[in-house]
Amino acid sequence: MADRARTTPATPVDDGREWAAAPIAALVADGAGVLRSLNEAARLLFPAAKPGRPLDGTVADWLAAAHGPDGIARGEVGAQSFAAHPIPHGDAVTWWLIDETDARSAREALAKEQERTAFLSDASAALLGSLNLERCMEVAARLAAEHLADAALVLAPTHGGSFPAVTCVRGGDPVRSRLEIDPDELPGLGEALQGFPPVPSRWLDPDAAPGWVLPAGFGPVGSIVVTPLPGHGVPAGALVLLRRGDRTSFTDQEELFARLFAARAGAAMSAARVFALQASITDTLMRELLPPTLEQLGGVEFAGRYRPARDGERIGGDFYDVHSAITGDGDESLAVLGDVCGKGLDAAVLTGKIRTTLRALLPMAGDHHRLLDLLNRTLGDNADARFVTLVLASARREGATVRLRVTSAGHPPPLIVRANGRVEEADTQGSLIGVLPEIESVTADVTLNPGETCLLYTDGIVEAKGGPLGDAMFGEDRLRQALAECANMPADAVVERVQMLASQWIGRGAHDDMAVLAITAPRGQHLAAVGGHGRGRYTA
Repeated sequence: MADRARTTPATPVDDGREWAAAPIAALVADGAGVLRSLNEAARLLFPAAKPGRPLDGTVADWLAAAHGPDGIARGEVGAQSFAAHPIPHGDAVTWWLIDETDARSAREALAKEQERTAFLSDASAALLGSLNLERCMEVAARLAAEHLADAALVLAPTHGGSFPAVTCVRGGDPVRSRLEIDPDELPGLGEALQGFPPVPSRWLDPDAAPGWVLPAGFGPVGSIVVTPLPGHGVPAGALVLLRRGDRTSFTDQEELFARLFAARAGAAMSAARVFALQASITDTLMRELLPPTLEQLGGVEFAGRYRPARDGERIGGDFYDVHSAITGDGDESLAVLGDVCGKGLDAAVLTGKIRTTLRALLPMAGDHHRLLDLLNRTLGDNADARFVTLVLASARREGATVRLRVTSAGHPPPLIVRANGRVEEADTQGSLIGVLPEIESVTADVTLNPGETCLLYTDGIVEAKGGPLGDAMFGEDRLRQALAECANMPADAVVERVQMLASQWIGRGAHDDMAVLAITAPRGQHLAAVGGHGRGRYTA
């Protein structure tokens, strides 16, 4: 904009030669709106304007309407924009018209750029709001249809011979599909899916577009833009923008803006695909680390519950397993409950190694000490110097009773819940595994009558801190009291009650991994028709 101090005189103007030759248009009108004089630039701008003629009909309507000493008026003359500055002097007003065309174009370009920047920012937030690939494709198609074209088609790389696709028409909802197509039927699409630079839209013939590109009922296509969706190292897909025939075709700036949007959409889709791949790998690996679902084996009830130390995680350093038919006659099961030093994923990985090793050592389960010794030698070579405490319990159904061989290796001895509510401690002890070159162990023989339970538990139960003040341990006394109330309960009910009471004691406080495993002699009915009290003579 021109400097008003230099372009407007401080005194009333006249028809002097200098004023008449000024490059800035200026005209003088009296209080009745009659032109008194105008310079050469004003004559070129308003050919009909001459001294003695009224402003109305000879200059722009907005200028004639604004005539007076009050304020600056703005308007257009042809393709130019002007700001008219009034300078009153006596009963007349001199109007200086400053050309603001370039300034207006700059303001419009700035506003458009700010609008695009705001859209890209909002689009990035919307696209990154989900790590689900199909959801990302829906968001990309909807945003593209609303802001870039009349309809959009988002294609992901082929999977199993078909292309996952999402189509969206402006104002409509995204529609998912799987297209079994030849992408080369649309020029530029095959290359875009491979990550090559886009083909300019002016090179694409809309009439040659295959039918699978067009949404149902879309009508004639005026122009098409095909642009790749770049991913992290590999192409994430392609974006096809469609504009109806009654609209102007895509400009170079619009194609450039489409590529900026495609870069964000491609990055979001690529991140979603990587996340889905990692989640699939994690689920596959974690499946082997999760505690198994227990059931009745060989006429013995088994039940377990596990709660990891960290909320949101499914695995930790505690574990349990039950292996059935480990003896030659197939009637003895081996239950294992252990506690690895540490928490979280690292501890869970070690539990996986231990569980695999124990599974390989099952033929030695007839001799608990030998099995533990072999496991100790294996863990002795462990580079991370972690150790484990565990309990082995071999269970065999004998008539109505269950015979147990229980061996502790540095672990709290199991508790026996008798049918009358008395709680006993199994007479077993031993060295923890993975520290000393040689271990010691004492195996206890336990007989469970119908309704009696042997409970294996980790120290996360008795050392759980909570209570009224939040700093007291759950303790073995509370565990014994809880178990005394579980006499004659099924194994599943026993572990459920123990975990429930421990969880209530903790409240929202932090805790260690907690695992419990119950082995119960079922209260089955004697089948009098087959006689005797041996195996197979009882229900359950």
